[in-house]
Amino acid sequence: MKELDYSQIGKRIRQVRKIKDWSQDELAKKCGISMSFLGHIERGTRIMSLETFVSICSALDAGADELLWGEVQPSDAVLDMWSTTESKQDQKQTDSYSMYVKIMKSVAEIMNEV
Repeated sequence: MKELDYSQIGKRIRQVRKIKDWSQDELAKKCGISMSFLGHIERGTRIMSLETFVSICSALDAGADELLWGEVQPSDAVLDMWSTTESKQDQKQTDSYSMYVKIMKSVAEIMNEV
C-alpha cells in the first residue's frame, strides 16, 4: 500500500496555490481554516481532516490524485457528472460530490495495491 507523504502533499498544495497567485491567507479563508493551520499543512507538520482536504481541493480546483500523488486520473463517474447541465445550487452539490468521488477512487486504488 502506498503511504501518504504529507510533506509532498503540502508541497503540491503550495505549488497549486502559488500558480493561482494566492496568499496562504486567501486560500485559508476560502477553506475556512486558519492561515497558521494551512502553513502546517503545506509544511507537512499537521494532518488535515478529509473535510479540510476536500475544501482545499475544491478551492484550488485540483483533483485529489493530483494533490495526493502528483497524478491526474479522473474517473468516468466524475467526467459524466461534469457533462450534465444543472442549476448553480445543484452544481455546488455536484462539485462537492465529485471531489468525494475522486478521493474515494484514490483510496480504493491504494487499497487494491495491498
